[in-house]
Amino acid sequence: MKILWCWRCRMELPMLDEVEYKKVYELYGKGIKSREGTYEERFKELMDYYEEVTGFSETIPNAIMHHRIAQYGGPCEKCGKPYRTPLASFCAACGNKKPIEPVT
Repeated sequence: MKILWCWRCRMELPMLDEVEYKKVYELYGKGIKSREGTYEERFKELMDYYEEVTGFSETIPNAIMHHRIAQYGGPCEKCGKPYRTPLASFCAACGNKKPIEPVT
């Protein structure tokens, strides 16, 4: 888990590493496939796990699915916010152009 800027939520939030995300993905699928109970009941296990791992109480299951570290790029050299994707060539927050990495 790592705190990062979320472009969709427009705030810093806990982001999941790949091990944590794997569990979240399974719980989300379980909630989607379930036809029993209310919306809140179907995703309760997912919400509880996310809060246990991050300490943050999220109320929207879909939001949890984009709180994944691997979905974002590294920090901008100018403003520090993460690039929107690992392949982004400029920072959407400040316009900084990402330095070109030499091919090895």
